[in-house]
Amino acid sequence: MLSGRKALAKVSRTPGKTQTLNYFWTPEGWFLVDLPGYGYAKVSKAMRKHWEGLIRNYLIRRPSLAMVFLLIDGSIPPQQNDLDFTNFLGESRVPFAHVFTKTDRVPKTKRQAFREAFEEKLLETWEALPLSFMTSAEKRMGQDELLAYIRSIKEQLTAEAEGNA
Repeated sequence: MLSGRKALAKVSRTPGKTQTLNYFWTPEGWFLVDLPGYGYAKVSKAMRKHWEGLIRNYLIRRPSLAMVFLLIDGSIPPQQNDLDFTNFLGESRVPFAHVFTKTDRVPKTKRQAFREAFEEKLLETWEALPLSFMTSAEKRMGQDELLAYIRSIKEQLTAEAEGNA
Protein backbone atom coordinates (compact mmCIF):
# COMPACT_ATOMS: atom_id res chain seq x y z
CA MET A 1 0.00 0.00 0.00
CA LEU A 2 2.77 2.46 0.87
CA SER A 3 4.70 1.94 -2.34
CA GLY A 4 1.71 1.93 -4.66
CA ARG A 5 3.14 -1.22 -6.25
CA LYS A 6 1.01 -4.28 -5.67
CA ALA A 7 3.69 -6.85 -6.59
CA LEU A 8 6.53 -5.27 -4.58
CA ALA A 9 6.22 -7.60 -1.59
CA LYS A 10 5.03 -11.17 -1.76
CA VAL A 11 1.97 -11.91 0.31
CA SER A 12 0.27 -15.16 1.12
CA ARG A 13 -2.97 -16.29 2.65
CA THR A 14 -0.88 -18.56 4.88
CA PRO A 15 0.60 -16.68 7.86
CA GLY A 16 4.33 -17.00 8.41
CA LYS A 17 5.62 -16.69 4.85
CA THR A 18 7.92 -13.76 5.72
CA GLN A 19 10.83 -15.51 7.40
CA THR A 20 13.64 -13.00 6.89
CA LEU A 21 14.17 -9.25 7.10
CA ASN A 22 13.11 -7.83 3.74
CA TYR A 23 14.41 -4.36 2.82
CA PHE A 24 12.67 -2.09 0.33
CA TRP A 25 14.20 1.23 -0.80
CA THR A 26 11.58 3.85 -1.60
CA PRO A 27 11.85 6.62 -4.20
CA GLU A 28 11.36 9.09 -1.35
CA GLY A 29 14.68 8.07 0.16
CA TRP A 30 13.81 5.82 3.08
CA PHE A 31 13.89 2.09 3.73
CA LEU A 32 10.89 0.01 4.57
CA VAL A 33 11.82 -3.20 6.38
CA ASP A 34 9.32 -6.05 6.52
CA LEU A 35 9.90 -8.28 9.55
CA PRO A 36 8.56 -11.78 10.17
CA GLY A 37 5.19 -11.83 11.89
CA TYR A 38 4.80 -12.92 15.46
CA GLY A 39 1.13 -13.87 15.41
CA TYR A 40 -0.49 -16.76 13.64
CA ALA A 41 2.43 -18.13 11.65
CA LYS A 42 2.26 -21.90 11.34
CA VAL A 43 5.86 -22.63 12.29
CA SER A 44 7.65 -24.60 14.95
CA LYS A 45 8.21 -23.19 18.44
CA ALA A 46 11.94 -23.13 17.71
CA MET A 47 11.41 -21.03 14.57
CA ARG A 48 9.03 -18.70 16.42
CA LYS A 49 11.67 -18.26 19.17
CA HIS A 50 14.33 -17.54 16.52
CA TRP A 51 12.11 -14.88 14.90
CA GLU A 52 11.39 -13.31 18.28
CA GLY A 53 15.11 -12.90 18.98
CA LEU A 54 15.74 -11.62 15.46
CA ILE A 55 12.96 -9.05 15.66
CA ARG A 56 13.72 -7.85 19.18
CA ASN A 57 17.46 -7.50 18.47
CA TYR A 58 16.77 -5.63 15.25
CA LEU A 59 14.38 -3.21 16.93
CA ILE A 60 16.52 -2.52 20.00
CA ARG A 61 19.96 -2.43 18.38
CA ARG A 62 19.19 -0.53 15.17
CA PRO A 63 20.46 3.06 15.65
CA SER A 64 19.04 4.26 12.33
CA LEU A 65 15.54 2.99 13.14
CA ALA A 66 13.17 5.95 12.93
CA MET A 67 9.77 4.33 13.48
CA VAL A 68 8.10 0.95 13.82
CA PHE A 69 4.65 0.51 12.37
CA LEU A 70 3.05 -2.36 14.25
CA LEU A 71 0.49 -3.93 11.93
CA ILE A 72 -2.63 -5.06 13.74
CA ASP A 73 -5.50 -6.87 12.06
CA GLY A 74 -8.28 -4.33 12.40
CA SER A 75 -10.96 -6.81 11.39
CA ILE A 76 -10.77 -8.89 14.59
CA PRO A 77 -10.99 -8.21 18.34
CA PRO A 78 -7.78 -7.41 20.30
CA GLN A 79 -5.20 -10.20 20.33
CA GLN A 80 -2.92 -10.78 23.32
CA ASN A 81 0.20 -11.08 21.14
CA ASP A 82 -0.46 -7.58 19.72
CA LEU A 83 -0.88 -6.18 23.22
CA ASP A 84 2.27 -7.95 24.42
CA PHE A 85 4.33 -6.67 21.50
CA THR A 86 3.00 -3.15 22.03
CA ASN A 87 4.15 -3.39 25.65
CA PHE A 88 7.58 -4.63 24.55
CA LEU A 89 7.98 -1.66 22.20
CA GLY A 90 6.92 0.78 24.91
CA GLU A 91 9.14 -0.74 27.59
CA SER A 92 12.08 -0.77 25.14
CA ARG A 93 11.45 2.87 24.19
CA VAL A 94 11.21 1.98 20.51
CA PRO A 95 9.28 4.66 18.59
CA PHE A 96 6.16 3.11 17.09
CA ALA A 97 2.62 3.60 15.88
CA HIS A 98 -0.20 1.14 15.41
CA VAL A 99 -1.47 0.51 11.90
CA PHE A 100 -4.83 -1.23 11.94
CA THR A 101 -5.02 -3.19 8.68
CA LYS A 102 -7.85 -4.85 6.73
CA THR A 103 -10.36 -2.40 8.13
CA ASP A 104 -12.38 -2.50 4.90
CA ARG A 105 -13.47 -6.03 5.80
CA VAL A 106 -15.79 -4.92 8.59
CA PRO A 107 -18.61 -2.37 8.77
CA LYS A 108 -17.54 1.15 9.83
CA THR A 109 -19.27 0.79 13.20
CA LYS A 110 -17.30 -2.35 14.03
CA ARG A 111 -14.00 -0.84 12.81
CA GLN A 112 -14.15 1.79 15.48
CA ALA A 113 -15.37 -0.73 18.07
CA PHE A 114 -12.35 -3.03 17.44
CA ARG A 115 -9.96 -0.08 17.68
CA GLU A 116 -11.58 1.18 20.86
CA ALA A 117 -11.52 -2.32 22.41
CA PHE A 118 -7.80 -2.54 21.65
CA GLU A 119 -7.16 0.92 23.11
CA GLU A 120 -9.22 0.13 26.22
CA LYS A 121 -7.03 -2.93 26.85
CA LEU A 122 -3.92 -0.76 26.47
CA LEU A 123 -5.23 1.86 28.87
CA GLU A 124 -5.20 -0.79 31.59
CA THR A 125 -1.40 -0.34 31.68
CA TRP A 126 -0.65 2.72 29.50
CA GLU A 127 -1.11 6.35 30.53
CA ALA A 128 -1.31 7.64 26.96
CA LEU A 129 -2.08 5.79 23.77
CA PRO A 130 0.40 5.53 20.89
CA LEU A 131 -0.47 7.09 17.56
CA SER A 132 -2.59 4.86 15.33
CA PHE A 133 -3.83 4.71 11.75
CA MET A 134 -6.79 2.90 10.22
CA THR A 135 -5.86 1.38 6.85
CA SER A 136 -6.89 -0.89 4.03
CA ALA A 137 -4.42 -1.88 1.34
CA GLU A 138 -7.20 -2.89 -1.04
CA LYS A 139 -9.11 0.40 -0.71
CA ARG A 140 -5.99 2.56 -0.12
CA MET A 141 -7.67 3.83 3.03
CA GLY A 142 -5.23 5.64 5.32
CA GLN A 143 -2.47 5.67 2.70
CA ASP A 144 -2.20 9.45 2.43
CA GLU A 145 -2.19 9.96 6.20
CA LEU A 146 0.44 7.29 6.78
CA LEU A 147 2.70 8.59 4.00
CA ALA A 148 2.34 12.16 5.28
CA TYR A 149 3.38 10.98 8.74
CA ILE A 150 6.42 9.16 7.31
CA ARG A 151 7.39 12.30 5.38
CA SER A 152 7.12 14.36 8.57
CA ILE A 153 9.45 11.94 10.38
CA LYS A 154 11.94 12.09 7.51
CA GLU A 155 11.81 15.91 7.48
CA GLN A 156 12.36 16.03 11.25
CA LEU A 157 15.33 13.66 11.04
CA THR A 158 16.82 15.65 8.15
CA ALA A 159 16.44 18.91 10.09
CA GLU A 160 18.06 17.36 13.17
CA ALA A 161 20.95 16.00 11.09
CA GLU A 162 21.52 19.40 9.46
CA GLY A 163 21.40 21.07 12.88
CA ASN A 164 24.11 18.72 14.17
CA ALA A 165 26.38 19.20 11.14
